[in-house]
Amino acid sequence: MKKVAVLGFGIVGSGVVEVITESSFKHKTGKELSVKAILDLREFPDSPFAGIITNDFEKIINDDEIDIVVETMGGLSPAFDFTLRALNAGKSVVTSNKELVAKKGAQLLKAARDNNVCYLFEASVGGGIPIIRPLGNCLAANEIKEIMGILNGTTNYILTQMIKNGETFEDALKDAQAKGYAERNPAADIEGVDTCRKIAILSALSYGKQIDSDAIPTEGITKITLKDVEYAESIGYAVKLIGRSKMSGGKIYAKVSPMLLPKSHPLSGVEDVFNAILVHGSATGEVMFYGKGAGKLPTASAVVADCIDIVKHNGTGAPFWEDGGVLTDVSGDPVRYYFRIKADDHLRAENGVRAVFGKVRRIESGDDETVFITPPESETDFAEKAAKLEALFGAQNILGKIQVAD
Repeated sequence: MKKVAVLGFGIVGSGVVEVITESSFKHKTGKELSVKAILDLREFPDSPFAGIITNDFEKIINDDEIDIVVETMGGLSPAFDFTLRALNAGKSVVTSNKELVAKKGAQLLKAARDNNVCYLFEASVGGGIPIIRPLGNCLAANEIKEIMGILNGTTNYILTQMIKNGETFEDALKDAQAKGYAERNPAADIEGVDTCRKIAILSALSYGKQIDSDAIPTEGITKITLKDVEYAESIGYAVKLIGRSKMSGGKIYAKVSPMLLPKSHPLSGVEDVFNAILVHGSATGEVMFYGKGAGKLPTASAVVADCIDIVKHNGTGAPFWEDGGVLTDVSGDPVRYYFRIKADDHLRAENGVRAVFGKVRRIESGDDETVFITPPESETDFAEKAAKLEALFGAQNILGKIQVAD
């Protein structure tokens, strides 16, 4: 019998308890899994698990019968302290806490190795989508060249409503909140923070170096308008929020931003609350992982799968990376951008645009704006020209700027 303590009895934590309770998993591991304790500050007198709920972490850390601690509290404090103490006490830890893994993963993985236990976090990136274990095991023989993905179901749902139903960003957000896809305070999703933490974890796992997620250039979808979506559709593109990373010259390039993807791109057709992660391996080429990236039971299933993995491997073995990752501002790839500029005089505007960028791809637009896509060039050259364009037209008249993927 392997006994589990669950920290946090919210959506994911209660899902973990539900999944473990419904099956002992002895047929998969040779040993039963059971929940011995649940930690939460709240009381749940009507819960069937009320008898094992406690608000005292010391009871869990000092209980030698508890082999695995499942942390679903979220945030850094007290989750970091509880996790580190559990690992140092010889207990394996499983988590869905993307912020903790993104910021403290190297330190916690070292503590796990030092104590010959596991720190596993499959649920921290794709929810129910398997990606952490495939990267660490199935694709271990590959040098990962690039990762690119739709990593947040809330923003993907909002963009899908804008694309398919012509809803404004504001209306699509309200719809997502009404259906439970978006939080009352959706900032972490719509501003790209959630995607940023996930691409930081995937980068660390792929390249072996912890990077500061706060240093990753991050832009959400709050500036995307219905007009931008419609212009993209008119030329065969879809707007998606993309997290991307690659190793370039010994440094890690990572970025989160909206992108225009051609309809032929494998990520462009990923809709609603679904996520997809495209991994380019040196031996496999491109492989894609697809599914619902969040939700109570999909996320809980990934957490419990990690628990099963720990039982199978006797509580040893864990992913690895170390501190010291260095970010670079440029990917080394040519870039193109979509621009939408407020301009009543089309001829003057187009002459100004061509004077800065040369030949551009013009998109048919309304009477009071000029819309175009720049030619491919280095990020350094583009940044200089974008500054010139802003000086020429005024920052307030640059209505939209979105990177274009090939």
